[in-house]
Parts: sequence; structure tokens; C-alpha cells
Amino acid sequence: MSALPASPGDMRVREPILAFLDAARAAEVAFLAELVKVPSDNPPGDCAPHAGRAAELLEALGFTVERHAVPPTRVREGGMESVTNLVIRERFGPGPVVALNAHGDVVPPGLGWSVDPYGAQVKDGVMYGRGVAVSKSDFATYTYALLALKAAAQAGARFAGTVELHFTYDEEIGGLLGPGWLLEQGITRPDYVVSAGFAYDIVTAHNGCLHLQAEILGRSAHAAMPDTGADALEAATAVLDALYALRRWLRAKPSAVPGIGAPGLTVGLISGGINTNVVPDKVTLRIDRRITPEEDPGAAEAQLSETITDALAGFEGISCRLTRILLATPFVPMPGQERLVGAIQKAATGILAEPVGTKGVPIYTDARLYSAAGIPTVLYGAGPRTLLEANGHRADERLKLDDLDKATRVVALALADLLSPA
Repeated sequence: MSALPASPGDMRVREPILAFLDAARAAEVAFLAELVKVPSDNPPGDCAPHAGRAAELLEALGFTVERHAVPPTRVREGGMESVTNLVIRERFGPGPVVALNAHGDVVPPGLGWSVDPYGAQVKDGVMYGRGVAVSKSDFATYTYALLALKAAAQAGARFAGTVELHFTYDEEIGGLLGPGWLLEQGITRPDYVVSAGFAYDIVTAHNGCLHLQAEILGRSAHAAMPDTGADALEAATAVLDALYALRRWLRAKPSAVPGIGAPGLTVGLISGGINTNVVPDKVTLRIDRRITPEEDPGAAEAQLSETITDALAGFEGISCRLTRILLATPFVPMPGQERLVGAIQKAATGILAEPVGTKGVPIYTDARLYSAAGIPTVLYGAGPRTLLEANGHRADERLKLDDLDKATRVVALALADLLSPA
């Protein structure tokens, strides 16, 4: 049999891809279930065990898996306990390198679940579990899309290029130990990247994020003589008032990018005080500031810092120590994305009942790290139309298995397009 040029519109290429995925549907669901059953909560961020289990599953499918352990000192500095990133490289011949990236770390389950968050229970065609949508689903999507491409190649299709799978483990705290570390160490330098997303839209932009810690410092005193101290909690209430006024002001300045919305500000953590009968000498606030693609991250940080220091100006004996915990720059549209968008949209024809459009989202992801390195990147993978519909970061996180199947088909056909010989 002579080699066939790879084109998703060529039925001689399309048919073996789709036939493989027809036969592998139950196996893909079982693969995803095994990933959901292994906890990988971040915090605390002890994610090497999950990477070990994922590597075992991938090797059982015939892949050669590179295990890239981040040095323990670097991991502890990043606020985690263990990180091992996984890389798979399948070379079909000379041509572009297309990387598919999903993260295996997840937020802790929290309260309110009606099922075991690590049970991978399936009810009425829907799998439930922490990480099943964000983004262990795309471990499965990308793995089985690549397996389908290999099946087509074995059937005689010819592809030009390499597909890499990047399964990383620190997206929930910023990505610098995952894709950031892989890029920094020169472990990978792909030409294109598809990062974890949802099945009905292609994301070409998203917000950045600043995490700022404000330690408001006063002087303790006996509660019977409060005037002899400097009440850090009283000062903190003034800061909170100023921050919420800033939030209202930001809400009136929405982004022009569809799907992004307005800049956001949330005080997510508050701690402080010594005892009920002691004037608080320290109150710590952790602030999340979402930065739209149009905003300058430096200016957003300066505005936030100024708001806090101005609110404290009238308090005697009060000082403030500001620490940047995270600065994730926005993911913005860039040249080269159109090649990825076109391939995914073409592949979706006949798989999804509606056209796949492009949009922005108000979250931040690892995609920005590839984009910041000059690599055309989009988000696309398995899931519904919105994060809310998937219960992402909420109780009873869920994924329709039909969406997993559809997204896998789209990604596989898009890879065939991207790696089609000239």
C-alpha cells in the first residue's frame, strides 16, 4: 500500500481515525476514570504520585514517556510538595511540532458533593469527579487523538511533523513549574500548542491574574486598654472598603474581547489576630486581581498597591508589607493562531452540530506561558460551553462523555490537518 497524504477531508485518512475512536470509546472512558481516581489536589501539591500513575497508563498504551521531575528546592519555593511533568513525543517525519498540554493538578474537592469526588462515577452518560473536566479530561482527549493518528499512519496515511503531549502539574498555582519549567529548561520548543479547553469554542484570549498579599501591621495591646495599641484589624477594614470601591469601579470597564468581561478583584483570604482579648497586631489579606487583555499588568499592580497604602494613610502606628505572590500576564491573540483555529474549525465540521467559534475567557491558564514564548497557542479540548456548566472548581464537577468523544475526534482530525504534508 502506498502512503496516503494526510488530510482530514480525505476519507482514506478520516475513516481510520474515526474507526479507531469508535472502537476505543470505552477504553478512553476507563483511562479517564483511572486518572480521576488518583487525588492530585493542589494545595497541598503532592502531584508526583498522579504523574506516576498517568505514566503507567500511557506506557501501557505503547507510548514512551519522559518523566521530568522538578528539583525539590524549586518545588518548595513554588509552594508545592512534588512535581513530575510528563512529555511524550511521536515523530511522524519532518515538519512542525504540535504540542497538546493539559494539567493534572486540581483544586481540593471542598464541600457539597453528592458523589465521591475520586469515584469517577458515571450516571446517565456523565462522569463525576474532581478534575474530570479541569483538566484530566484532556489527558484522555489528547492521548486518544494521538493514538488515532498513529492508527491512521499504520493504515498508510503519511504525516509530516511531530506531536508532543505535555502533561503538567502546577496550573492551579500559575504554571511556572509545569510548562514554564519545560520551556525554561529547553525540554521543548513546539511550533504550535493546543492547551486544555472546552469542545464548543476555541479560546484565543484570556485574563491575566495578580495575587497580592497585604500584611497590615499594628501593635498589640490588652483589650481593656485598646488605645495603647494600634489595631491592625480596624485598619484592615478601611483597606477592605477601599478595595471593594475599586472593584465597583473596575466593573464599569469591560474588555472589548468577547467572553472576557470586566476586570475583577476578590479578597479571597483573611487571617489575623492573637486572641479575643488582644488588639490585633497583624491582619493578612490575599487579593486576586483579574487583568483583561487590554490592561497593563504593571499599572494594575501599581493601582492596587496605591489603593491599599492610601487607605492606611490616616492610621497612626500602622504599616503595610506588600508581597506579590503571582503575576500571570494575559493571554492575547497573536499571529499564527489562525492556523490552529482553521484546523480545529474544519475538523469540527460533521462532528459537532454547530460551528465552533472563537472567544476569550475570564480565567487564566498555562496557555499564556507558551504564548509569551512566541508560540501560537489556543485552548481547545473536552467539555461543555462554560466552566460553570462543568461545575469546574465546584462540587459535583462533571463531564458529558459524549463531549469527550466529540472533542477527541475533532483534535485527532485537526492534528491530521496540521501535519498534512505540503
